[in-house]
Amino acid sequence: MRCTETIEKGHGRIETRQLEVTASLDKHLAQSWVGLAQVCRLTRERIVRGKTSVETVYAITSLTADQAGPDRLLQLSRDHWGIENKLHYVRDVSYREDQARTNRGHAPQVLAAVRNTALTLLRRLGFKPVEGFEHFAEYRQAAIDVVFGKRTE
Repeated sequence: MRCTETIEKGHGRIETRQLEVTASLDKHLAQSWVGLAQVCRLTRERIVRGKTSVETVYAITSLTADQAGPDRLLQLSRDHWGIENKLHYVRDVSYREDQARTNRGHAPQVLAAVRNTALTLLRRLGFKPVEGFEHFAEYRQAAIDVVFGKRTE
């Protein structure tokens, strides 16, 4: 078992993250999870205004110990949540997704996929979401051209 730990102070809290990783369970779990290389346990301890909370999560990865040790796996976990938080914040603020009342069938998932696609297109074109919305509200043909893969100048 290998492990790493980080301690960060900011935003009014102290957060300690400890990640333990092992490759010794791969043979036991390989039938359940094809490609499994390592198993991780991540413990997060937060102290906010003198109150302590502890959360433990478990993860599996196909990355071998040579490809990603404990430090790298902890960083990947942090990066994943940064992306998640960034995406959800933009969807909540720019699209006001939390106020959406669409809830039948597959419509919520389809609309989320369309919103994510639009955000991806805007970012690839070099726009921040609000700037892109304003630009394409004024230049609607350019928006249609982007969706259909035509070059815009």
